[in-house]
Amino acid sequence: MHIPSLIERKREGGSLSDGEIRDLIEAFTAGDMPDYQMSALAMAIYFQGMTAEETVSLTRAMLESGESLSYPDTAPRVVDKHSTGGVGDKVSLILAPLLACDELWVPMISGRGLGITGGTLDKLESIPGFRVGLSEDEAMKQLEEIGVVMIGQTAAICPADKKLYALRDVTATVPSQPLIVASIMSKKLAESLDALVLDVKYGRGAFMKTKTEAESLGEMMREVGMMMGVETSVCYHTMDEPLGCAVGNALEVKESIDALQGKGPNDLREVTLTLAEKVSTVGRSQLEEWLDDGSAYDMFLKVVQCQGGDAESIPNFGAVHSAPVIRDVPSPASGKVEIVDADTVGRASLALGAGRNRAEDAVDFSVGFDHLIKVGADVKSGDLIAKIHARTEEAAELAGKSFLEGFRCA
Repeated sequence: MHIPSLIERKREGGSLSDGEIRDLIEAFTAGDMPDYQMSALAMAIYFQGMTAEETVSLTRAMLESGESLSYPDTAPRVVDKHSTGGVGDKVSLILAPLLACDELWVPMISGRGLGITGGTLDKLESIPGFRVGLSEDEAMKQLEEIGVVMIGQTAAICPADKKLYALRDVTATVPSQPLIVASIMSKKLAESLDALVLDVKYGRGAFMKTKTEAESLGEMMREVGMMMGVETSVCYHTMDEPLGCAVGNALEVKESIDALQGKGPNDLREVTLTLAEKVSTVGRSQLEEWLDDGSAYDMFLKVVQCQGGDAESIPNFGAVHSAPVIRDVPSPASGKVEIVDADTVGRASLALGAGRNRAEDAVDFSVGFDHLIKVGADVKSGDLIAKIHARTEEAAELAGKSFLEGFRCA
């Protein structure tokens, strides 16, 4: 294999064969292909793109760079979902236990937050004692016991993706559709799924700003999933305003606990049910019943208990992480709410300490926003439109000013 020739071919818009892509990923993972050559190839892919066949080959090669989950012959239908991220998106915390009520297996491998996008693992770790770093044996045992496990990516799963993403992050090649698809799908397909639902976000608080961009990415992911033998469906949701009424790790867990008991914001419930329907064996009415009668909540408590979390803290979770400063944000005017900008809220939450700019940054579980007003609501001047949870008065003051920059009513 002459690597410069392959880089040149892709640079000029040519295609790489399945075998060539496999050899490249094997060499890169093993350390036989220098970072500077992979950087050049990633940049060529960024500008020239990849065909569907190339993208499938790249996904498969990254998947096969590590281990995949395997299940006994007696295992039921295995399902999961993936979201492209968003502000206030805590759907996974509700969806995973809800699907387990259907006697499905849900081996949910999630990530941490970066930038304004919150991470499922950070939210789960706000529950005292909750372990996301289970071994494969522990994860399989839990699946057999309760049908759902919520963990982080192990070192054995898709090591090529971890290495390539770190390189993309410092070479301005993250926004490449084929590389995004291969990264997402290789990790999800390592779960050896029967069915996958993709929640693709677009709008002010999403990676993709337009529905056209979102549909292009979603269709490519769906096509890759189907070509690799996984029943794959896609749902598209706007992310112009935050999902639900809370943004911040512990605040989002509290809102999820409400939703698991048939309460909580309507938009959060609707997105969760829409996604669950795509992979469940039952209809929407049964899924709604499991939320309303406490079945999904009871399953969530089992997940917390099995993964070392303090289940006794869940009924009064709002008291677990109480921020030192909690401040109301009053509406500056009267009228109908037109904008609660998700990007603005996300960045304000990040400044409070709810997220991270770098992978190694720590997060503050207690800070963020709740009681967020929703677009379309009628307000009077002085009405509550948000509550800020902050570490200091100064941080709360800055967050309030930032929030109002992204708020409009008329």
